[in-house]
Parts: sequence; structure tokens; C-alpha cells
Amino acid sequence: MKHIHLRDLDVSRIGLGTMGMSHAYTGAGTDDDESVRTIHRALELGVTLIDTAEVYGPYINEELVGRALKGRRDQVVLATKFGLITHTGRQGGADSSPANIRAAVEGSLKRLGTDRIDLYYQHRVDPGTPIEETVGALAELVAEGKVRHIALSEAGPETIRRAHAVHPITAVQSEYSLFTRDPEARVLPVLRELGIGFVPFSPLGRGFLTGTIRSTEQFDRNDFRADNPRFAGENFQHNLALADQVAAIAAEIGVTPAQVALAWLLAQGDDIAPIPGTRRVARIEENVAADAVRLTGEQLAALSSLPPAAGDTHTEAQMRMMERG
Repeated sequence: MKHIHLRDLDVSRIGLGTMGMSHAYTGAGTDDDESVRTIHRALELGVTLIDTAEVYGPYINEELVGRALKGRRDQVVLATKFGLITHTGRQGGADSSPANIRAAVEGSLKRLGTDRIDLYYQHRVDPGTPIEETVGALAELVAEGKVRHIALSEAGPETIRRAHAVHPITAVQSEYSLFTRDPEARVLPVLRELGIGFVPFSPLGRGFLTGTIRSTEQFDRNDFRADNPRFAGENFQHNLALADQVAAIAAEIGVTPAQVALAWLLAQGDDIAPIPGTRRVARIEENVAADAVRLTGEQLAALSSLPPAAGDTHTEAQMRMMERG
């Protein structure tokens, strides 16, 4: 597994997102033993970046990751997130107030069974707290050794600049894939100007780009994709046709559609470390093998020229919490 740097933080080229082990996807929470085996297999394959959040579950995903990393903590760059749960009694929306950060970090440290968080993300920008106050509180945690690096998720260029002026930001996490190209126009140029790394989540289009999703009937009632605009009606059929084009290129090469989608993403820069999520050993093996896939210039151009995916990536309420404009 090759490594890159998110600013000055060394990570494996491909990481592991753990949300779906406990939260939001069909089958989440039904086989924790397999999830633990998946994390262990990821480490064996050279994955070092493990990504979770307090809101996944909530809380139970951090506990799961903590159990899986017992005795193996020093092998990983451990990332988690705060701000979508309030511990201060504040009403509504995100909470990145200094008091909430203090409460959140202590809970995450306990659940993860560790004395430090390597990469601590603000999960969504809090319009009720100036980003300078949030980053100032995080900088105190860095000084205390509880946090090693500060990061943001779904933040726009202005917020990134303001945050970085208070304390260096190591990474920004946003959705980015063949299906979701939003960061290219405004966010990626700022990150590269400031020397900040980029961590794409949902790099496989929430499963669409694996070629295994053919109908929403495959989802159980707890699967958030059931009411996601990209998986609804005509949008689903449009996006299915795009996924089939990715699969056609994969067939030409003799690899899987997921590996093609990840290889395309890795080709977009050496400052990018995607975190495809899975709870299955076979899938982590498939995803990690994408590190060795090389696409030709013609294949990259064909993939880059695919039409945009149809439908928003989240519901209307969720989209309001993201600085994508």
C-alpha cells in the first residue's frame, strides 16, 4: 500500500470508513464480528487511516472501532468527528461550541479506548459558532495532546481559509467520486493552495459504483438510501446507466467496477486519500487492490467525461448543512 501526506500526516493511500458497520446502511450492526475482522484485515493489508464519528449509531461505531483496535492502536491514524450531537443542551442543528467540543472529545476518547485522536473533524460547519472559536478550542486540545491534527468536513472555501488562519488544518473531508464532482471547482484549488489534504467519503457513490446495486428493493427499512434523491425514480435509472458504463471499462481491464472508480479517484492527485466504507473482509480486499490499478489516459478521459449523476447527494435538510455552493 502506497502512502501519501495529508499536509504533514502520513496515511495509507486508501483508508477505511466504518460508518456502515453500525449505521445507515442495510445490515448495519448485524455482524460486529465480521466488522472487526474487516478492520483487522484492513490493517494486515496496510490500511492505516480508519474513520468513524460519534454520531454513527450514535456512539456504537466508535465503541466497535475501539474494540477492534485494542492492542493495535499504534498501527493506525484514527479519525473521528464531533458536532452533530450536542452535549450542552443546545437546540437544533450542529453544535461546535467550545463547551460541546470539550464534552465530545472526552466521550470519543473513552469509547475509542485511546488517549489521543489523530485526526479530529468538525462534522458539519456550525452557523451558530464562529469557525475561529471552534478551531481555537481544537487548538487547545492539540496543545494538551488529546488531538494531533484538526480537520473539517463539508466546509466551503471561506470557512477553510478562516479556520486555517487560526491553526493549520490538516485535511478536509467531503463527498467526491465519479458521481459527485462538486469539490473540483472551488474546494480542491483552495486546499492545494494552502497545502491541506483531501479525504473523499462515499468514493463509490454509496454502492452505486460497485455495480451491485440494481434496485432499491435491496435496501432494508433502516437504509438511508431508501429516501436519498440519487436512488429515487428516474434518477435511479439515469445513475444505473452511468454505473454500467464504469462496469464496461472495468470489464475491459479485467478488474471490478469499484476498483475502476477508486483508481480514477486516486489519479486525481497525490494529496487525496479516499475512505471507502465496508463491513466485509472481501470488500476491503477488493478496495485495497485498487491501489495497483492503472488507468490509461483514454480510460481516465472517458470516465471524467461521464455525465453528472442525477439527483442531490442528500435530502434537502441534509444539503443545507453542507457548504457546497
